Amino acid sequence: MENKKIAVIGLGYVGLPLARLFATKYSVVGFDINTERVSKLNQGHDDTLEVSDELLQSSLVKENPFSKNVNGLLCSSNLEDIKDANIYIITVPTPVDKNNRPVLTPLIKASETVGKVLSKGDIVVYESTVYPGATEEDCIPVVERVSGMKFNEDFFAGYSPERINPGDKEHTVDKILKVTSGSTPEIGKIVNDIYKSVITAGTHLAPTIKVAEAAKVIENSQRDINIAFVNELAKIFNLMDIDTHAVLEAAGTKWNFLPFKPGLVGGHCIGVDPYYLAQKAQEYGYHPEIILAGRRLNDSMGKYVAEQVVKAMIKKNINVNGAEVLMLGITFKENCPDVRNTKIVDVIAALEDFGVKVTTYDPWANPEEVIHEYGIASHQSLNANQKFDAVVLGVAHNEFKTLDINLLTKENVVVYDVKGILNTVDGRL
Repeated sequence: MENKKIAVIGLGYVGLPLARLFATKYSVVGFDINTERVSKLNQGHDDTLEVSDELLQSSLVKENPFSKNVNGLLCSSNLEDIKDANIYIITVPTPVDKNNRPVLTPLIKASETVGKVLSKGDIVVYESTVYPGATEEDCIPVVERVSGMKFNEDFFAGYSPERINPGDKEHTVDKILKVTSGSTPEIGKIVNDIYKSVITAGTHLAPTIKVAEAAKVIENSQRDINIAFVNELAKIFNLMDIDTHAVLEAAGTKWNFLPFKPGLVGGHCIGVDPYYLAQKAQEYGYHPEIILAGRRLNDSMGKYVAEQVVKAMIKKNINVNGAEVLMLGITFKENCPDVRNTKIVDVIAALEDFGVKVTTYDPWANPEEVIHEYGIASHQSLNANQKFDAVVLGVAHNEFKTLDINLLTKENVVVYDVKGILNTVDGRL
């Protein structure tokens, strides 16, 4: 396969940076069913802020690069624009439902899309996080059914798990080592070489697709369990009136101590991926105790934070019912607009159960997206005349580090710092 034409299916936090990077060396068409998203991208702006306007605009071409055989990126919602690709990379989300069961619908739909335009000899590479076996057992049969072709005879597959860190401008896609794999040893080498040509950090060719799938899903499960451990420590030390952050700082002086911090575990990876591994383990008759225990503890932290805030208010004789509380931040992490699976909403819901009136301020989050996803009104600016009974710092945006909280609060106030970045507070994890 000398003349590589790449189609990236799904232009979100993972797909767009990857498509832009590949476009520096290949003809690339990025496909997404969200026509509004595609229109904005072709105008040179990425709402997720993962790719700067300058970088995006320098990569865009106005005509299909496949036909001209030129390097560059075209974004499209037209299926016809990707039919001449010979490498299809699927980067759609893999969420869980309200019962924390894996939802493969976006992955199945994307597989159907590729099946409609697949040609003999093409390679389909999946990047979406899944449980081991999902690519070959759940996705490939869909491609076979729609295309009418036979796997590993007429078309081939690969798996290269995404390692995007939203909001991180230092560890960008090209600077994070990439795991690759293929459905045959020969295809594995082709897939590896394609990624290796643009990933400056290098690649690791796994022996099978299942190994690559398993490697990805345990990366975030490991982080989830470690964060659950320090969250439990925070609960214990709070009861003992010991500063958890001071304890972790002291323990961190040992060379092999892992520097995890307590917090709300949200987002589309750490708070989701362990459920994919747990689901598959249960299908094999094994109940994963540590993985699910970590998930339960981390999922409980939103309610715990709310209870700690209310306790602090009661100690200061602040009437909880009807109190005005300012929530600083609603994105799942600092300095990015991503609100997927944010656990701040758990804090807000628990506070409202106590009769508290919560005002949410986040200069990074899109208010329309927040109201659509969670039914919560989020503001990108504050009313200077409104004074609050309590302030909860939920996300460590840079803007909040220099915010003069005294100008926003009443004289008797509670300040609770979830992220541990403020100097004077009434409580923190």
